[in-house]
Amino acid sequence: MNTCLILIDAQESFRQRPYFTATDLPAYLAAQNALIDGCIAADVPIVRIFHVDGPKTADNPFSRESGCVHPLAELHDFEPAATFYKGRHSALVGTGLDVWLTQHGIQRLIISGIRTEQCCETTTRHASDLGWQVDYCLEATLTWDMQQLDDSTLSAADIKTRTATVLKDRFATICSPTQALARAVDTHA
Repeated sequence: MNTCLILIDAQESFRQRPYFTATDLPAYLAAQNALIDGCIAADVPIVRIFHVDGPKTADNPFSRESGCVHPLAELHDFEPAATFYKGRHSALVGTGLDVWLTQHGIQRLIISGIRTEQCCETTTRHASDLGWQVDYCLEATLTWDMQQLDDSTLSAADIKTRTATVLKDRFATICSPTQALARAVDTHA
């Protein structure tokens, strides 16, 4: 079974957002870079996804005109098998990613990137519904605290726990980078 790493929205745009904090960034980068390095070593293709939306102006960090729509500086360098730009939460809406995956015989996806509960979770659910097997690499996703309806804070850790709970065994297998890479190597044999 052919596997592909989908690296979602790991871009400098997020540093420009008021909610951005570097608290969980080192752990995320360690896990994300382990996935990147492991995929390179195992010859597993890596697809890069960038989020672009809003006005096409220099002051919008999610527009190409801003100069912020490029990989996080701390990510290990790699040559992507393909790069797609999306304007929706799912990387499978309007990008051509689904066509590329089908043309390349990809049957399993490893999902990683930013944000845990938004674009990573949405892409996971969409991919599962379209028939791909999905390994959701929770450690290699990043998110930030959010305000709940009652103005209390929902921590990033609680958001990650919730995401893993709702995806597990319904839409994805929740994997560590090591587990996801082992599954990818086993299926490439």
